[in-house]
Amino acid sequence: MNRDRGGRDQDFTRVNHQIRIPQIRLIDQEGQQVGIVETRKALEMAEALNLDLVEVAPNSRPPVCRIMDYGKYKYEQSKKVRKRKPHGSKLKEVRLGLRTGDHDYHFLVRHAENFLQERNKVKVMITFHGRENAHREFGAEIMKRVQKDLEQVGVPEGPIRQEGRNMVMLMTPK
Repeated sequence: MNRDRGGRDQDFTRVNHQIRIPQIRLIDQEGQQVGIVETRKALEMAEALNLDLVEVAPNSRPPVCRIMDYGKYKYEQSKKVRKRKPHGSKLKEVRLGLRTGDHDYHFLVRHAENFLQERNKVKVMITFHGRENAHREFGAEIMKRVQKDLEQVGVPEGPIRQEGRNMVMLMTPK
């Protein structure tokens, strides 16, 4: 079990007076390297510009610090982390048959539409029973009809496939 014991965060960044090393390598707000400067002088420069002194590379000697807006920096970092995380889209399945009635068809298409609006992928599946296997063209017509009905909210991911006695189409949100 991995529990949070109240320690420091992994991505702890020193800012302003938390930087205790006497000399640092300074980068100004435009990204130009100033050179090795005393921490006190760098703090005065940052305060004069109404910005923060942020330690960006603590492991180098001397540590690299940058004059920037710390709030904006934290926001950009969290945005990068959010972008890396996979989005919570799931695969939802809608099953049809050749003999699916009109009301049931519209009910299932409405569900598929809701799934796509919730940013989930939808797997539309038609199962063929017995002699229906000889008439797969009817299944293809139904798939094209589903595709047309869902074109406002989703796009097909690849062609319609045959998987044994099933015909399958994946739809992804627009």
